[in-house]
Amino acid sequence: MRSRFLAAALLTAAAPSLFAQAPALDGAPYIHDPSTIATSDGRYFTFGTGGGGLISEDGWTWNGGAQRPGGGAAPDVLKIGDRYLVAYGSTGGGLGGGHNGTIHTMWTKSLDPKSPDFQFVEDTMVASSDGFEDCDAIDPSLLLGPDNRLWLSYGTYFGFIRVVELDPKTGKRKPGNRPVNVAIDMEATSLQYRDGWYYLLGTHGTCCDGANSTYNIRVGRSKSPTGPFVDHMGTDLVRGGGRLVVAASGRFVGPGHFGRLVIAEGVEKFSCHYEADLDRSGRSVLDIRPLLWRDGWPLAGDNVWEGTYEIQSERSGGALELGVDFVRMERTGGFFGRGAPQTPPTPVKAQALAQVEGGWPAGPVDVRIGDFMARPHQKWTIAPVPNAGGYPGSPYFKIVVEGTSRALAATAEQEVVALPEFTGAPEQLWRIDQLTDGTYRIMPKQVPGTSEPLVLTAAAASTPTLSRFDPASPRSRWNLRKP
Repeated sequence: MRSRFLAAALLTAAAPSLFAQAPALDGAPYIHDPSTIATSDGRYFTFGTGGGGLISEDGWTWNGGAQRPGGGAAPDVLKIGDRYLVAYGSTGGGLGGGHNGTIHTMWTKSLDPKSPDFQFVEDTMVASSDGFEDCDAIDPSLLLGPDNRLWLSYGTYFGFIRVVELDPKTGKRKPGNRPVNVAIDMEATSLQYRDGWYYLLGTHGTCCDGANSTYNIRVGRSKSPTGPFVDHMGTDLVRGGGRLVVAASGRFVGPGHFGRLVIAEGVEKFSCHYEADLDRSGRSVLDIRPLLWRDGWPLAGDNVWEGTYEIQSERSGGALELGVDFVRMERTGGFFGRGAPQTPPTPVKAQALAQVEGGWPAGPVDVRIGDFMARPHQKWTIAPVPNAGGYPGSPYFKIVVEGTSRALAATAEQEVVALPEFTGAPEQLWRIDQLTDGTYRIMPKQVPGTSEPLVLTAAAASTPTLSRFDPASPRSRWNLRKP
């Protein structure tokens, strides 16, 4: 993990930006065409082209080991009741030299190869293409809608994207159900439902060319799972429409194969692969990123990475700060600072840590919320902690006053305090999730004396505390700003 952190630091030095770009997942997350991530037996799983896949204990560090029969390409997985339905393309996509594809489904009670319930059964073909029609039966995606109806989308650039209904009890195609053409100029689709809308996300551009791949993910929506799906400009996806969700950025080229993860109300993420991670020899890797929603449309967020921030309360607009005495800067500029200077203007130096730290208490210091003045006691450095584990998409972080070892920590009284030293204790490790509105939820890995998940909360305009997350309230929402 240390080498990944070092690579990110070197990248930041080479290409400064507002915030450093977080690296893709830790471990060996090498995969192409990943399925939607699923949890089974306390672990995370995803499957890719070729029959294998990845496993993670925490959603941050991923390694090989997942298994599924059938080979083929671009599988998807969906839990229905106490079983997992897996769909995969056994042929098509040029795998056998043509586009005569077949899509199969099969069931298992566990995704963990070590489980006695790990056994794939009832393999059934549910869709096909003959190699001449305007469709290539590959790249399946599964959706169980709010009415408990099961839908399969599939297809590639070789013709239409199609949607067909399956039986959620058997995984088989419903008798007499005919596929509907819903899009063109995309592949690796993902059908999703949210707030009365069905969303069809698809991968545009070219794949399988490493750093030259032009993959990007676009979306249309409809009130029906069979369309018509239109984008934000009203263009139907069967006419090539699609609103951009995520494209290449920084060291990541060619995002594709969208998968949605609903962590909690207000906390959503998505998985994808990059055709090329330029920090990993240009190989295809898995990533997990925040999923934002704006005006009813999905948009990619960004995982937090190392940097110094103002931690601003969404409730009050105030900044998290050490509860120390305010130290005035030398007054310049004459009476009220009005009027032009009589001599050439000169920069006023910002207040330095060395000018104020000597007056701070040596032991634990309370934390409060105050008006932001860009002072040393209001600037927090957020940094990943090597070998401390993580959660889907990110490692745990430490939060310290910039230039010091004074670490934000949770207390047994369910309050927050700044301790003199960072020790790596669970109450000093922080999970930072970008929420669906773009703000952040900040929560300790563990609060002493309780297993209840609590988050940093503005109990009052100037009073931070720990409490349960309320997705409907701004109290537990924070903004990270460049100070």
